[in-house]
Amino acid sequence: MKKILITGALGQIGSELMVALQKRYGHDNVIATDIRRPPQVDGVFEVLDCTCGHRLHETILAHDVGTIYHLAALLSAVAEARPQEAWRVNMDGTLHVLEAARIHGCSVFVPSSIGAFGPTTPADDTPQDTIQRPTSMYGVTKVAGELLCDYYAHRFGVDTRGLRYPGIISNVTPPGGGTTDYAVDIYYSAVQHGKYTCFLREDTFLDMMYMPDAIHAAITLMEADSTKLLHRNAFNVTAMSFTPEQIAAEIRKHLPGFTMEYKIDPVRQGIADSWPNHMDDAAARVEWGWKPEFDLASMTTDMIRVLKNRFGK
Repeated sequence: MKKILITGALGQIGSELMVALQKRYGHDNVIATDIRRPPQVDGVFEVLDCTCGHRLHETILAHDVGTIYHLAALLSAVAEARPQEAWRVNMDGTLHVLEAARIHGCSVFVPSSIGAFGPTTPADDTPQDTIQRPTSMYGVTKVAGELLCDYYAHRFGVDTRGLRYPGIISNVTPPGGGTTDYAVDIYYSAVQHGKYTCFLREDTFLDMMYMPDAIHAAITLMEADSTKLLHRNAFNVTAMSFTPEQIAAEIRKHLPGFTMEYKIDPVRQGIADSWPNHMDDAAARVEWGWKPEFDLASMTTDMIRVLKNRFGK
């Protein structure tokens, strides 16, 4: 089989997607890449900056790559602090990947995000096809990335596919500078310290998803029958929607003494307020059978079990 290449393989999604793809297709068939080499490498790894076009072409040719999961990007809070760099990484990197895919006949997965929406987007049951006028640099790059993938699909026939991810919660990888990071931090702090200071308001609804569902969604989409995909580059997907207070209440069912206070970060709160409360993911369910396994209760049970074991609590 042709090989699978992952950019940003050391990031939150990439590190766990790499393991899942290795289990599914074999260690030697997955080429993990990032801008730095990890201390330990389990499988095939290449140092690669996806904004460097010639290195990307060299890597694809050297490993006979047929599918690219392009995950390298700056996330929302980091992108807002460094907007020019975010444009360079998020857009130049995506353009280089799409151009390489065109030349070498690769299929491409490029994740989008709830960040592609803005304050004028319907906040509740956000439609698959709706107004997208984001007010953050991260959101701007995500909308532009969706359109660029559409262009390469329609103009050059590149098999591009993608998901509009909600916040992703992982028990493996620490947060990477996103607005939804509180939903990861809160579990670690609850298990380790019994308390947490939240940077979003207590009533801030956001779509969320547990990492196993996020990985399953990406792989399932890439394996789906392309003839059935009408919204191939930007499927709304979600599993749950909750506020900081609701997640805290769920944690207290397992850790009754857990306490939470609030210290609002105006930048991340502003970004969160511009995003949907809950997306309508009916298109993904109909076109390729999307169905999440975890809800807030089952995710919380699993997160606390894993973290207690890890930290000896």
